[in-house]
Amino acid sequence: MGTEAVRIAAGTKRFGDSVVLDDIDLAVESGEFVAVLGRSGSGKSTLLRVLAGLESLSSGTVSWPAGGERPHIGVVFQDALLLPWLTVQGNVSYAKRFVHRRKGFDADYAAELMRRFGVDSLADRYPDQLSGGQAQRVAILRAVATRPQVLLLDEPFSALDPATRADLQQWLATLTTELGVTVLLVTHDVEEALALAHRVVLLADGGRIQRQWRLGEADRSGLRDEILSHYRVSELWVA
Repeated sequence: MGTEAVRIAAGTKRFGDSVVLDDIDLAVESGEFVAVLGRSGSGKSTLLRVLAGLESLSSGTVSWPAGGERPHIGVVFQDALLLPWLTVQGNVSYAKRFVHRRKGFDADYAAELMRRFGVDSLADRYPDQLSGGQAQRVAILRAVATRPQVLLLDEPFSALDPATRADLQQWLATLTTELGVTVLLVTHDVEEALALAHRVVLLADGGRIQRQWRLGEADRSGLRDEILSHYRVSELWVA
């Protein structure tokens, strides 16, 4: 870490008269895993959509390394959004169907990811034959198979039961560490943020950054209470 993957400076987003993001200053370093916590309506998903290029800031800037254009971004949503007419293998390899991705897409790499991260046994199944956890594994592998510079995750495990969610969190931690990918995860789950992130960013109502914490191996257990002390426990998912 040390090189910035992306920076938002004085970022504000309005929808009509409503301010959803208010003067956001946030930099994410290459290889860093950042978790953005916040209640519904705090602007965390809008922040992710801005980084993904699905929304534009009303004011402020988003800058990428060396002042370049937006790099390739991988995005995973709460719903897996797998294509029902394709098998698991077809979904993971879907990018090769696009002209602008076809030349650089490595089918062998996609197959290796499926084997390496335990999805190869599902290769011939269709989405309606998968559990929720299996579908999200496939959605994440589809995103990383294109070798994104930044992976954006919008509460991908929030619809899963606690046991499955914990298993997927451990799986994701292994995947992102081994691949060295830069990650920004938005979540309402404090435990998830503490389990996965190098840094936790707390968004207050109105879309302002309230507080940030850098996580070390020794201080994660104590940080839970500190984070919750800055937020109303009843409004957060606490596993």
